[in-house]
Amino acid sequence: MALRIAICDDHPIILESLGLLIATMPDMEVVATFNHAHPMQAYLRQHEVDVLITDLTMPDVNGIELTMALREQHKRLPILMLTVEENHQLIKAAFNAGISGYVLKKAGRTELEKAIRTVSTGEKYISNIVFEELLNAHEEEDSKVLPSQLTAREIEIVKLIAQEFSSAEIARLLFLSPGTVETHRHNIIKKLQVKNVVGITKFAIRNGLI
Repeated sequence: MALRIAICDDHPIILESLGLLIATMPDMEVVATFNHAHPMQAYLRQHEVDVLITDLTMPDVNGIELTMALREQHKRLPILMLTVEENHQLIKAAFNAGISGYVLKKAGRTELEKAIRTVSTGEKYISNIVFEELLNAHEEEDSKVLPSQLTAREIEIVKLIAQEFSSAEIARLLFLSPGTVETHRHNIIKKLQVKNVVGITKFAIRNGLI
């Protein structure tokens, strides 16, 4: 029997390309594709799949949060994360959330097929590139800042930044000017003592804000 694969990714070209690629792999078939997490979760409540392939960053929910939610209902579902993200702290967070495997989108067909087959048997899979990143990573000191040290508005903006909303989108959602959002973003980075959006996202994940 062919392995039943479901894919969740917010980029249509990725969904189409993955579907075509997996169709060339023996004894595998893509039974469902989704560009949002919520319809995928509804599908899984009524259908069984052998492997779920998902991204780390999506517009409605991130892959870590999605994995944690899925693990409550589908404890043994193999979840393979296919992403461009190479940050070692996010990789660790994904495995801690309960993923089965982690592969970069720049991987080749052979590695992707190996990853799918490995996680389908209940084993863990991590690509060589990602493994080296974890081995060579120099852990940064965790930010000593607590969420309580940020203002309510800054917390709102941290949550939205971590969900990949742009400054313009945040401005529309919070009825602020883009310039005001940029000022808040600058102040948040300074307060957290991080360098960029990745640092803000890690802070949000570490403190349960998303």
